[in-house]
Amino acid sequence: MSDSTAPSDPIQSAWADKYRGATVEDLDPPSALSTSPTSPISHALLSAFERDYTHLTVLDPDTRSLLGYLSIPYLKASLESKVVTESDPVEKAMMKFQRKGKKYKIITMDTPLEELETFFDGSEGGQKQEFAVVTDGGRRFVLGVATRADLEEFVKRRPA
Repeated sequence: MSDSTAPSDPIQSAWADKYRGATVEDLDPPSALSTSPTSPISHALLSAFERDYTHLTVLDPDTRSLLGYLSIPYLKASLESKVVTESDPVEKAMMKFQRKGKKYKIITMDTPLEELETFFDGSEGGQKQEFAVVTDGGRRFVLGVATRADLEEFVKRRPA
């Protein structure tokens, strides 16, 4: 006889019961701020600071396909250590998405917050993630970016 009070998914955190069916759309993620791989780092840095963003998506200027991302904390450290300069192109500092040999987890506005948390934790056999690029189901359009901080803020705002 099974215990019906036992949680059905031991991976879920203590916050999972607070999500109560909420999805990524409920986080109201800000629109993604994108840059081109050929743009100067100084331009990308200024754009990120103006909007207080920690990550920028990098899109192909012709096809608008998602190539990777630029982590502003990593970029600042790279500038301080002189690995890159502000006049270098973004492609010199961007993190490229690994498409071969890895399963890509699609995060859409309809993704349940429990799944988003699992994605951040790397609980599905992946590695921990700092942020999620929110796309449409066909991965044709970048709709926004969600961070772990967005998820934590949502839980704090939501009444118990």
